[in-house]
Amino acid sequence: MSELVTGEAVALELRPAKLPSRALAVLIDLAVAVTVYIVVTVVLVASTSSLDEAAQVALSIAAFLLVLVGGPIAVETLSHGRSLGKLACGLRVVRDDGGPIRFRHALVRGAIGTVEIVMTFGVVACIASLVSARGRRLGDVFAGTLVVRERVPVSQVGFVPPPPPWLSGRFSTLDLSAVPDWLWLAIRQYLTRMQQLDPQVGWTMAQQLATDLASHTGAPAPQGIAPAAYLAAVVQERQAREVQRNFAAGAAVPSTDARAPHGAPGTYGTPPVPPAPAPAPAPAPQPAVHVAGTSTAVERETTERSDDRPGTGFAPPA
Repeated sequence: MSELVTGEAVALELRPAKLPSRALAVLIDLAVAVTVYIVVTVVLVASTSSLDEAAQVALSIAAFLLVLVGGPIAVETLSHGRSLGKLACGLRVVRDDGGPIRFRHALVRGAIGTVEIVMTFGVVACIASLVSARGRRLGDVFAGTLVVRERVPVSQVGFVPPPPPWLSGRFSTLDLSAVPDWLWLAIRQYLTRMQQLDPQVGWTMAQQLATDLASHTGAPAPQGIAPAAYLAAVVQERQAREVQRNFAAGAAVPSTDARAPHGAPGTYGTPPVPPAPAPAPAPAPQPAVHVAGTSTAVERETTERSDDRPGTGFAPPA
């Protein structure tokens, strides 16, 4: 692990690339560059056969410089330190402060790499990498760069370690409603990765997170408790409250299969009461039909019905 300090005084922990992975990446880059150089040379020989020998030699030198020197420089500049071989091996070239390289860094690395890699068959580069504490060759030393590993071994993350048993339930009265989500996420990320951090860096981060958490809860962090343990206890308290809230919400929702009290209509206790039938509509009045020979019977029936009704004191005119 190598610690780099940026211009903002931030310590970065980077993994310098080892010599075998760097050598494999250089071999891949050289194989690609030589293949392209051979193809370009064949095309030039076929197209410049009519030129004199001096012109052909000049074109060969130009092709060598453009393909074997200018090609890697252009690729590293455009890809910010990722050539084809480095991309295959999970490596990247960065500055001493951890930032991406630029054209001048790639130019110095490419120019010196032509001497220490191509012309000496990599002997000088291997010796310089073995001597350097960060595994840098001469091109990296003069350019102020470093080859680091981008793909690190995957570790089991996502598990938040529990706090000490004597801290469980100690912060049950703490107000956590004002703590923002981004702070919870930062605390969880720290707790899941604190075993991978440098002890001094991890302690500083825990103190900063504990201070931020105390500022949002309104209660100062307790004295005599490690910041990491305090963060873990508060996170456990938040998880416990979430579980209780979810359980209470699930219990408050009425079940559709719950039985009603015994004896209530429409429940499992008694059969449902059928609705009362609707009253039958009154018959529409039928118009009087006068049929010859039946007037006497109709008048008699009318007289009998009128005798049954109570008198109203109204006498029809004669």
